Amino acid sequence: MAGVNVCIKCSMFIFNFVFWLCGAIILSIAISIRAGKIGQEILVPGDANLSPFIAVNMLIFVGAVIMILGFLGCCGAIKENQFMMILFFIGLLMILLLQVAAGILATTSKSKTEQTLNKTLMINARLLSSTNENERVFQKVFSELQGELKCCGLVNGASDWGSNFQHYYKTCECSGESDPSCTKYSGKTIYKQSCFASISHIFSRRFFIVIALAFGLAAIEVLGLIFSIVLYCQMRKK
Repeated sequence: MAGVNVCIKCSMFIFNFVFWLCGAIILSIAISIRAGKIGQEILVPGDANLSPFIAVNMLIFVGAVIMILGFLGCCGAIKENQFMMILFFIGLLMILLLQVAAGILATTSKSKTEQTLNKTLMINARLLSSTNENERVFQKVFSELQGELKCCGLVNGASDWGSNFQHYYKTCECSGESDPSCTKYSGKTIYKQSCFASISHIFSRRFFIVIALAFGLAAIEVLGLIFSIVLYCQMRKK
């Protein structure tokens, strides 16, 4: 009987290694969005029901499963194990359908996601003026963030800080009054722009990268299904 084609076998192994790397990339980017300073500290404190991370959470799951499937496919190709090839094919087909569904859902609900993000930021803006000790962590993290983004306040500018402005104005301070991006507030020269637009832009850009990776990987997954079918058929004939 004919043996397994070495070229197909090697191609399957290389494909699954690349596939595993793609899963690792999706997983790392999705986690960076979900667990980064903006995601973990700035967005999460709002109403949990308004969290705009549903698609990101799904892609974290997809990325983890893709890494497992990539490892399974590599082992199945090297050991010429039919059972592993069947598991790989079924798992890959299911994750492909889930991935495409998540991508379509995220794309079609983009405007709704942006509205949810905006509403979450609006809610969290109220935390800046709070004198409750429980909100100090959020205020401290946001203070550091506005220094990095060169902005002040979350939605309405420095006024979002209320009476807390005198405690956190240092990271709001601007280089000079002659700079058009600066303004005067409560005797201090600060950044005129609030952080709302910057945070929305950063989140949208990273979210787009994850969705683009998901759709791009779908094409690779179709190739993986073809490879696995061909290799499995050759194993059956061996």
